[in-house]
Amino acid sequence: MTEQTNGAAAQGEAGAQFSLQRIYVRDLSFEAPKSPEIFRQEWQPNVALDLNTKQKTLDGDFYEVVLTLSVTVKTGEEVAFIAEVQQAGIFLIKGLDAQAMSHTLGAFCPNILFPYAREALDSLVTRGSFPALMLSPVNFDALYAQELARLQQAGEAASQSQH
Repeated sequence: MTEQTNGAAAQGEAGAQFSLQRIYVRDLSFEAPKSPEIFRQEWQPNVALDLNTKQKTLDGDFYEVVLTLSVTVKTGEEVAFIAEVQQAGIFLIKGLDAQAMSHTLGAFCPNILFPYAREALDSLVTRGSFPALMLSPVNFDALYAQELARLQQAGEAASQSQH
């Protein structure tokens, strides 16, 4: 029984493999166009968050995934600040079928990067002398599923318009 278990584990190790190689900030940007006047106004922030991911194949089984968080905060009609971080990671991924690879790159990797991006963004905002920006957790699996559904609908609409 032990030999069979060890054989199965070795076979599993030869199959799928996932390893985080490096996490880094690829780009960082902060702008407070109305400072210092904005600090003298009543603070009633309206936060708009834009979130994007992109993937790039590197050499062999290495992939770069970049998670971009862009935040625009207004108080009233005035832009208080615009902050953006591109948090990236290099991942070794092999032995996955196309569907599992797509999910890993589109949801699993961004989920790993998000806490780092959120911390970098929060640090950037506080260095600009604004209150901490504590972003809520993001469900990347749900976003990935929504994107797949959107692409499927777009594909169906395109095929119907061709007939």
